[in-house]
Amino acid sequence: MHDNQPRTITPDDLPEVITRYLTAHRAHDTATAVTTFTDDATVIDDGNAYQGSIAIERWLDRSATEFTYTIHLTNAQQTDTAHYIATHHLEGNFPGGTIDLRYRFTLRDDLIEHLAIEP
Repeated sequence: MHDNQPRTITPDDLPEVITRYLTAHRAHDTATAVTTFTDDATVIDDGNAYQGSIAIERWLDRSATEFTYTIHLTNAQQTDTAHYIATHHLEGNFPGGTIDLRYRFTLRDDLIEHLAIEP
């Protein structure tokens, strides 16, 4: 994996911290989800940046209540030991009603340092 091209992996091959985050996020368990991030982590979602634990916790709380939706993991990829992509299919009461989103994770010290969520 030296060419920086993502390769498809099974969802079971995602690092434990990513699986823990995805499970907590899906269950709207903000307390658990926030523990998966480094103290200085950044989340990019819908064009907005959230830096640090407090901002990420607020983002998690808001995203858990803003819309009602179902989320299904449809693909997992690994670029290297620190970079992973988890693609999800969402359906719900948000504008458009359906979307596929890529969650791009960067890990540091077995925690999420950066998460970018994008179509």
